[in-house]
Amino acid sequence: MKGKIWSGLKMNPRNGQESGGLSSWIGDLGPSGEEQGDKVEGRAQEGQYVDSRPIEPEGKKPGRPSILKWIIFLVLIAYMLLSYFHVPILTRLGEYLIVQQPLKKADLIVCMEGKPVELGLAAAEVYKRGFAPKIFIPKEEPPDGNEVLKARGVHYPEESELLIMMLRGLGVPRSACITSDHPVGSALKEAQLVRDLAKAKDYHSIIIVTSPAQTRCTWLIFKHVFAKDEVKIIMTPSRYTNFKADNWWKTGKYVNEVIIEYQRLIYYTVKYLW
Repeated sequence: MKGKIWSGLKMNPRNGQESGGLSSWIGDLGPSGEEQGDKVEGRAQEGQYVDSRPIEPEGKKPGRPSILKWIIFLVLIAYMLLSYFHVPILTRLGEYLIVQQPLKKADLIVCMEGKPVELGLAAAEVYKRGFAPKIFIPKEEPPDGNEVLKARGVHYPEESELLIMMLRGLGVPRSACITSDHPVGSALKEAQLVRDLAKAKDYHSIIIVTSPAQTRCTWLIFKHVFAKDEVKIIMTPSRYTNFKADNWWKTGKYVNEVIIEYQRLIYYTVKYLW
């Protein structure tokens, strides 16, 4: 029995190890650690590159971040910055809308349409300080249904009438108030009416009284309308308002006003560029 086993084993001519029947019984175990080292060393000596890194399982390669991920990331960054710096940022947005220039002697005070109480108080103050002898008061567009009221004998007081009445109570004579027969529906229309009046009366300087948040856009409109005329435009925001550049975002109506003013500013800027 023993002789048969030994006869089944043969010497490996390469390294003197026995091979043959035993390996056929238990299977090929592969080269030993020494043999692997010899092979690697031999290949290295022959100048062949041997990658000794461990083989990693193949998986899905990571792709580039999608556009949606970048948008979400940028929104989060913007939100963090706005949360931390929201007070100075919002204050700067409010300050940018306000244009105020030193008051000087002028030919006419222009009271813009919109807020008769705060604008009437400011116009009366400028008049009584002697900066201009006349006040232009715009006529508003009649509201829907006004003709029906007239037909039924009901008088609807116009904004210009209320403003004149208030100015008279503040010490401004009726003779100092100039009105227009044509109603205005926008700052652009009012600027065009004031330009016609300035040409007719030979005015060379005007003081525009309006709400603080509306001064930037109003100034842009009047500069464009009077671009070819030698008329000096002086902007003065009303101080009889609760709008403040450093806290406007705390009141809903001022938030809406700022949003609308920036929309108007973008619209007229693009319009006048073309």
